[in-house]
Amino acid sequence: MDYWLLGFIFLAGAITFTMATLTAGGGALVLVPIVNYLAGPGIAAPILNTGNLIGRPVRIIIFWKDINWKATLFYVPAAMTGAFLGAMLFSTLKIDWLQIIIGLFLVSTIWQFSWGKKKKSFQMKYSYLLPLGFLISILGTIIGGLGPVLNPFYLNLGITKESLIATKTANSFFMGLAQIGSYAYFGLMSTEVIYPAIALGLGISVGSYFGKLVLKRVSDQSFRKWVILFMVISGLLMLYQGITAL
Repeated sequence: MDYWLLGFIFLAGAITFTMATLTAGGGALVLVPIVNYLAGPGIAAPILNTGNLIGRPVRIIIFWKDINWKATLFYVPAAMTGAFLGAMLFSTLKIDWLQIIIGLFLVSTIWQFSWGKKKKSFQMKYSYLLPLGFLISILGTIIGGLGPVLNPFYLNLGITKESLIATKTANSFFMGLAQIGSYAYFGLMSTEVIYPAIALGLGISVGSYFGKLVLKRVSDQSFRKWVILFMVISGLLMLYQGITAL
């Protein structure tokens, strides 16, 4: 067991998820290249999704009273189904073009929301979360983290700040159960995945606690600006990864 590797992954999880709490997610997406480098690209997605699952109960407890259960009811059933399909496709589907398309969508949010001045950019209904959950869970299971992609849809439902983070965490927890079960079913879990995932999960828990302390001091408009900034940065990162991998 490489304790230095586990220590670096713990620290990366703590720092990233402190910041990710202020930007409504995206910590896993930032961690994709880090975990790719530290542990290897072949097991990055299972480590990220398993580590996230370990850290989510703490986030759920911290943000419990802010969860929008209506959104969870629409999102979760389709997302759990999509997670199984994503695990089945994990080792066969080429993700480079997917990353480019998703990256372009994320970068476009700076114009969609006029840099945080607009509260909504398109009409969104709770029923749209059904197909959205199915699609995002497939892509997230394959790539390893797509948190920022959901932010425009939740913002357009009027879900923001603590409620946005809480609802995304609850939805992701149930989807994560399906992801881990699917990884195990298809033989993708091993000690190379489990130990780094535990270290990551502990780091995520620590980062979530400190992130909420800072979030209380942030206004709604500032929060939207941070969310948009992080979506754009995440999109540029995904574009770079997708283009360089072609």
